[in-house]
Amino acid sequence: MKGLGCLLIDLQDCFLKAMPDRFELTNRAAFVLQACKLLEIPVYLSEQVPEKLGGTSEELLRHAPDAYVFAKQTFSSWTDAGFQERLQSDEISHLLIGGIETPICVYQTVIAARADDMPVTLLSDVISCRRPQDAAPVIHTLEQHHTLHLPSETLFYSILAQASHPAFREFTKLVKQYQ
Repeated sequence: MKGLGCLLIDLQDCFLKAMPDRFELTNRAAFVLQACKLLEIPVYLSEQVPEKLGGTSEELLRHAPDAYVFAKQTFSSWTDAGFQERLQSDEISHLLIGGIETPICVYQTVIAARADDMPVTLLSDVISCRRPQDAAPVIHTLEQHHTLHLPSETLFYSILAQASHPAFREFTKLVKQYQ
């Protein structure tokens, strides 16, 4: 899908273990990675200090063999110069974002991207935080910054637009697999 890219933030085992919904989050992230592959949407994976905390979960990484994986020292993924250069070279004009943790890295990444006028859609079923009550005020604030907030299936079905889309059958198999 020309112009669309997907950034999944810090889906590392050390962080996933702290998420109360880690199994559902991992399942939805795997769904998104496979849907992106099917629809030819480039995937970007940030890793918070991977030399100390470990890399992206192997369970998820196997679904994204062509992903651009980059290490970061800051909470915002947006501040990484290599990531921004990659987005430019891939001609990304709209970013889908998921990951952890919603009130920290996801929030700071989205705010920075929006400050640079990058349109963002937050994947509501692929974000999480240790304290679930922290998510609602953060999401509300991000929506005020003109960030869309949608479930991944809604987004991907919108991309497909109709049952005659060449990827429709394969996509519906993914939907059934990751219910």
